[in-house]
Amino acid sequence: MLSIAPAPGARRLLSVSIVARLPLATLSIALLVHTQHVTGSFASAGIVTAAYAVALGVGGPFLGGLADRRGQTGVLLGSAAVAAALLVATALLPGGTPLVVPVALATGIGLATPPVGACLRALLPSLLDDRDALGGAYAVEASASELTWVFGPPLALAVGALWSTGAALAAGGLVLFAATAAFAAEPASRSARSGREATRPRGGALQVPAMRTLVLVMAAVGVLFGAVEVAVTAAAETLDDAAAAAPLLGLWGAGSLIGGVVATRIGSALEGTAGLVGMLAALAAGHLALVLAAGSLAGIGAVLLVAGAAIAPTYATVHAMVDDVAPASAVTEAFAWLATAAALGAAVGAATGGAIAEHTGPAATFALAAGAGLLAWLTAAVRTPTLAPAAPALAARM
Repeated sequence: MLSIAPAPGARRLLSVSIVARLPLATLSIALLVHTQHVTGSFASAGIVTAAYAVALGVGGPFLGGLADRRGQTGVLLGSAAVAAALLVATALLPGGTPLVVPVALATGIGLATPPVGACLRALLPSLLDDRDALGGAYAVEASASELTWVFGPPLALAVGALWSTGAALAAGGLVLFAATAAFAAEPASRSARSGREATRPRGGALQVPAMRTLVLVMAAVGVLFGAVEVAVTAAAETLDDAAAAAPLLGLWGAGSLIGGVVATRIGSALEGTAGLVGMLAALAAGHLALVLAAGSLAGIGAVLLVAGAAIAPTYATVHAMVDDVAPASAVTEAFAWLATAAALGAAVGAATGGAIAEHTGPAATFALAAGAGLLAWLTAAVRTPTLAPAAPALAARM
């Protein structure tokens, strides 16, 4: 089993980070349904969620870089307080509110969303007594993070149905602030600036070619995710069982969890450039099989379970590489860029996949997902020379 000690409370740090990230997995769907309730328009709701997604992509790397320079505590507390206040304000909007108001609030929420995941991943190397276990640590983190996406959106919808859509947003804001504050209070987070005094390169984390390669890879992987979500929904509707979409996506998440558990056992076999290229090949091949299964819900479910097994290990492999290739003074920012790339890629995949599904059908949308996976694999394979560990980054951690 993986050991995440010598630092006292390291397991608690992971647990608290998962609680803090649970509301983040609900925000897109919660903002969508609440805005539709307030404005009466799904088109307006789509504009609001798009504004949130774009702002999240801008705010994540900025806050990550700020945490690298100033330390995690103030950045996490300040951003969580602002995000929570804006979520409560959004929850209190009355019916008939002009669209510009929820758009402005959603933009603020995205810009202020605390980068808890990036902060945790930046801390993991310092929490391990065995550097060889780092890949397994990231696999554990990726698997645990998957739980937020499995349980978060249904939880937000349930709160909205039992109480109100505003209550779901307000509750998410309160949990976000409390759990982020608890994370920021942990000794490992409070001392995160130690060893980060190295000179920050101009251009930050993206100055390093390896980071640009990993960001491109994660953007393509994000397109795959967004396209699959749309394709599964479209397939369920086409096969006259729209309610099947949620359990099918649950199987996808379950496959990722299983893959993450296996990755913790395999360990170093998944690390490095060869491990990344191999996992991306498995990711693309598994989702390509969905094209053939598109006519059967049972077939889609079976393939999703298998294809999903490559998701958490892919994330774990990418995250383990960051510690070797990112500048020592921009590690948190580097992790934030990866999250941003995946999120923006997913938005592109969902938008493109929706258009394809409407005009061509779910099989073609699954093909888009597989094509995105193939692009991620080609990017890593062609740009392999850029992924060599950066000597200065390693030296800064010695």
